[in-house]
Amino acid sequence: MTRMRKKGGDPPANRGISVTLVLALLAVLLAACDPAEGRFRESPAASPGTPQVLRNSEGSEVDNRPSLTYWAELNGNAASIKSSFGEVPFFQEWQRRTGVELHFIQPPGNQGKEALSILLASGELPDLIEYEWINYPGGPEKAINDGYILRLNEIIDQYAPHLKKYLSEHPEIDLQVRTANGSYYAFPFIQGDKRLRTYQGPIIRKDWLDELGLEVPETIGEWHDVLKAFKERKGAKAPLTFLGVPNPLFGIEGGGFVGAFGIKKDFYQEQGKVKFGAIEPEYKAFLALFRDWFKEGLIDPNLAAVDSETQDTSMILGRSGASIWNAGAGIGTWLPIMKAKNSAVELAPVPYPVLKKGDRPKFGQFAPAVGTSGGVAISTSNRQVEEAARMLDYGYSPEGHMLFNFGIEGVSYEMKDGYPAYTELILNNPNRWAPSQALAMYTRASYFGPFVQDVRYMEQYYTLKEQQEAIRLWSDTDASLHNLPTLPKTEEESTEFSVIMQDVNRMVDEMSLKIIYGIEPLDAFEGYVEQIRAMGIDRAIQIQQQSLDRFNQALSVNGMAVSK
Repeated sequence: MTRMRKKGGDPPANRGISVTLVLALLAVLLAACDPAEGRFRESPAASPGTPQVLRNSEGSEVDNRPSLTYWAELNGNAASIKSSFGEVPFFQEWQRRTGVELHFIQPPGNQGKEALSILLASGELPDLIEYEWINYPGGPEKAINDGYILRLNEIIDQYAPHLKKYLSEHPEIDLQVRTANGSYYAFPFIQGDKRLRTYQGPIIRKDWLDELGLEVPETIGEWHDVLKAFKERKGAKAPLTFLGVPNPLFGIEGGGFVGAFGIKKDFYQEQGKVKFGAIEPEYKAFLALFRDWFKEGLIDPNLAAVDSETQDTSMILGRSGASIWNAGAGIGTWLPIMKAKNSAVELAPVPYPVLKKGDRPKFGQFAPAVGTSGGVAISTSNRQVEEAARMLDYGYSPEGHMLFNFGIEGVSYEMKDGYPAYTELILNNPNRWAPSQALAMYTRASYFGPFVQDVRYMEQYYTLKEQQEAIRLWSDTDASLHNLPTLPKTEEESTEFSVIMQDVNRMVDEMSLKIIYGIEPLDAFEGYVEQIRAMGIDRAIQIQQQSLDRFNQALSVNGMAVSK
């Protein structure tokens, strides 16, 4: 049920929206649409990489570049250094190379859905919108039919030769970037190499384990003993912390802890049969576990409100001794900061927990090849469609591929025997930026966007031995057998699915927290399941099953392995 960057079903309009947010966003919209900015100015096409320079009658240069507005959330690593897109070297270079001037509209952090809802309702659409379009209420086909974004089929045919070539060469990816009606709706973020798709898992204070004479935990029972020791003997106020934003239990939706019971909180598959974990009996067992752990003070008491900044602070300051987070933004960011203060600090990745020692984890974080985040749609307000499409297509070109993944040659990387090697600016930044922060300044490799991620980025990004071990450990699961691919749906299926899941997701989140907090008894689980069934979860499972069957049939037609 991941619902933000990445993954769920709630319509962006049905959340509480503050007056401050409304006024702030409208102010940004008005600024972005200022006639002085040339918002709807028509201008001759400029070929990517060759911006036009004209002069007036007095010989002064006149900026005749295409001018487009671009709505997107600024990545957290970049936002930790710069406050706006325009200050980030990558976005400056992207504009320079494509000859397109971008005016960014940046919603407040972690409020993208609410902000987009207001944006669409305003009728003043920016030219380009980077968003999780697969999670639009009714799906991307409905976003097209609602008149917000353009169907891109003809546009890609005419103006995006590099993306078109890539999709023709990778039919299994092509199936995941279209709706069930065959509509392309965004320029996608693609992780074609499986090695790129696992980057998150459990992390623990290894120095604390050593000090307390404890082994790395593998089973749920061992985890309990470790967390209890962290609380009682190290004074940890929140021994285990994980993200609770943008929705409760967000940080464990890849399969952490709940996966030990043989399920996920969200949809998954067993031999081609779709299931919804939050109504399975095993989910009750998981809730019983976390209910006990919460009562004992072993998990963050503010678990529903933990955002990435809070999680960072808790781990860095020793308020917590264990978490579930990324090899880069977690280990790669926390460890250098912690070691700078105390050289004895050690962080270690640990396997996904299981119930019985020696069992192989059934679930773990394993991203789909086509990311839900980072897709850029062209709005129906865009009057320079060709220029917009060519600019977005640049990310899939050989030159654009290098910029998005490695940055600027001679600055952020150098070619060494045919290999793009990051420079000291990235790996040992003079400003003391972590590699994750430096990468976010000069590339988009460490998060998402309209490009194909390069596995050579990961080979260098994970420079610490702890990071390399993390990927090995966290990949050692059966998640690829059970996680669902990005499943195209028809508008009708997406609309019905969104309506059902809006209520179901709310109920799952609310009741999960109430049971964990002890507000509701554990026996309330059966009644909760009945309520979810009354909301139509069986129909939602059926829609997912139809989509998976259709996807597998298309794979078979193309001679590819079926997803199960």
